Amino acid sequence: MTIDWRSKGFWQPSGSRSVAEIAAERPSIFGGGFTWPLLTVRQAAVEANIATMAAYSRRHGFDFAPHAKTTMAPALLDAQMRAGAWGMTVATPNQALVMRRLGIERVLIANEILDPAALRWLADESAAGWEVYFQADSVAGVRAAAATGGPLRILVELGHAGGRTGVRGLDQLETVARAVAAAPGLELAGVTGYEGQLHDQQDVDAFLDELVAGVTRLADAGLLPPAPIVSAGGSAWFDRVAERFAGLTSPARLILRSGASVTHDDGFYREKTPFLRVPGEGPLAAALEIWAQVLSTPEPGLALAGMGKRDAPFDEGLPVPMEIRRGDGTVEAATGLSVTRLNDHHTYLAVDGADLGPGDLIRFGISHPCTAFDKWRDIPVVDEDRHVVDVLHTYF
Repeated sequence: MTIDWRSKGFWQPSGSRSVAEIAAERPSIFGGGFTWPLLTVRQAAVEANIATMAAYSRRHGFDFAPHAKTTMAPALLDAQMRAGAWGMTVATPNQALVMRRLGIERVLIANEILDPAALRWLADESAAGWEVYFQADSVAGVRAAAATGGPLRILVELGHAGGRTGVRGLDQLETVARAVAAAPGLELAGVTGYEGQLHDQQDVDAFLDELVAGVTRLADAGLLPPAPIVSAGGSAWFDRVAERFAGLTSPARLILRSGASVTHDDGFYREKTPFLRVPGEGPLAAALEIWAQVLSTPEPGLALAGMGKRDAPFDEGLPVPMEIRRGDGTVEAATGLSVTRLNDHHTYLAVDGADLGPGDLIRFGISHPCTAFDKWRDIPVVDEDRHVVDVLHTYF
């Protein structure tokens, strides 16, 4: 992989450099070879997070299939696989294709698929030996899959009122399960659900208990294999998944799918992490930082930084100012700074008592990593002194 003029954040106006050359040199991000804004990944935090989630899964009897759509970065996926991940989760057939080309041997598509072309490809790859699963929540979806002739492995999905995909209720769950079981070429591999859109622990527990009851119902009806896959677990409630899945009374392969845990954040997941409820089992550390330069201080109480919606996530909270770095290299906490809004390429900062001037750098934490990686093609991996030790490439 090479870095050239197409790589945002790297200052390479002519020629190109290989990632191996950059990693061997270990340049500082402040040394002139980079420009602002710049997204970086802290190596130590990522390594700690991967180890934490691998250990958590082992302790609770889960296999881990982290959601690859968070990063779509082969180096991070490979690190998670080396740490013992069972496979990878994705959301779309295109993402599944990327996993196949990257050599990921086991993939769970946490979504419904009705596109005949994608289903045909999945059936062909399954026939060639690839272990891939996807979800169904309707008889129509089962018929679309069955039209390929298979072989295809399917998880029936339970949903909840106001949520996204997934059948509403156990009667519908059984109806779809029976349709899968009756269709030539299809294998009913298990049951899945997603609790991440629920906001109250009581509602989460009730939904997970219904999922457990659904597994029992389908098993009692003779529809499931001896050790079916049972899967749930976003990045906000995986402790409740571990707690409620303990209610399963028959053998099952339990699969956790948390994706944001690999980098965590300084916003949404910092406030939602299960390790706030079970601190002895964590923690996770924020690994993503965006460095941006103050471009203007046009009036009292206002500063504009050169970072915007093209660079930073904003769907689950605005970036969080963490540190100010002066031109002479001195740093101080970003006390008195807060982000009020983003334009395409500008960040509006409310300045309350902070000494801030044009040219200063601000280190921002981000909220919601799933919409940070997709904005960057190449991302420097840095040590704790902000020297680049590797470069991630993303496939969005």
